[in-house]
Amino acid sequence: MTYILRHSPWEFDLNPDDFGFIELDEFIKALKSVYPWVAEDHVRAVAELDPKGRFEIREDKIRARYGHSYEVFLDHEEDTESRILYHGTPRKNLDSILKEGLKPMKRRFVHLTKDKTEAYYTGLRHGKNVVILVIDAECLRRKGYRVYKAGKNVRIVKYVPPECIVLWE
Repeated sequence: MTYILRHSPWEFDLNPDDFGFIELDEFIKALKSVYPWVAEDHVRAVAELDPKGRFEIREDKIRARYGHSYEVFLDHEEDTESRILYHGTPRKNLDSILKEGLKPMKRRFVHLTKDKTEAYYTGLRHGKNVVILVIDAECLRRKGYRVYKAGKNVRIVKYVPPECIVLWE
């Protein structure tokens, strides 16, 4: 589900709207081409129960809430309350991050989280020697960067300047 919705809907002859939404019935047909046993109940359960809140169903459409590698307009609520956010990354990236900041790389936004443990496990996906970056969300706002609520604990921002990285562990 994540791959199709975030990166390659066209590979499955799906055409997302400007907000990244795809007709649910068309999405299920695409999934059935790989997993013939999939039913709408399965897709709805994954969307509702996903611990990170990666998916959103509105009416009869579905989308990924964040993580897109293609241009999409995300109409998320701004997070004006978080003070500290976290980002897990392999230690080998630390020097360049401290010089250049956190960039979205192949995605549209940098992914941050309100939960330190979640940041650690996200970082593990990219290597075993993980460092947790502590991000000053107020610093981001003072510099004009908006922080958006993208999932249950996930926050997204266009860029994190090095001066907003206040600590690493």
